[in-house]
Amino acid sequence: MKDFKVIWTKNAEFDLESIIEYIKTDNIKTAKEIFFEIKNRCDDLSIFPTSRRIVPELQQIGILKYRELIYKRWRIIYKIENDKIFIVVVVDSSRNIEDILFQRLLKDDNKYKEKEGINYPV
Repeated sequence: MKDFKVIWTKNAEFDLESIIEYIKTDNIKTAKEIFFEIKNRCDDLSIFPTSRRIVPELQQIGILKYRELIYKRWRIIYKIENDKIFIVVVVDSSRNIEDILFQRLLKDDNKYKEKEGINYPV
């Protein structure tokens, strides 16, 4: 069994921080619990990352590399590359996420390619 390394993108970290800050205004204890639970659930992906579903909105248009973990009302979207799992979006499931997904995932995808020194035609 292969263990994968879970990596949070800056955007996903910002998403989670924003969620926690919002919850914290009502209840600090709940905010801490949700923060640690989301982090722990994401860490658990290191063992069986393909066990979660492909993001349906993306699957409909043939994009199959993004999966999601659902925790309570939040969708945590990630992609698997080699032995790494990149957490790319954490979003409230009540939001219309199609625009968020398309803009952010395509933008993030190009960043990873640049970081890894991979030159793809644009």
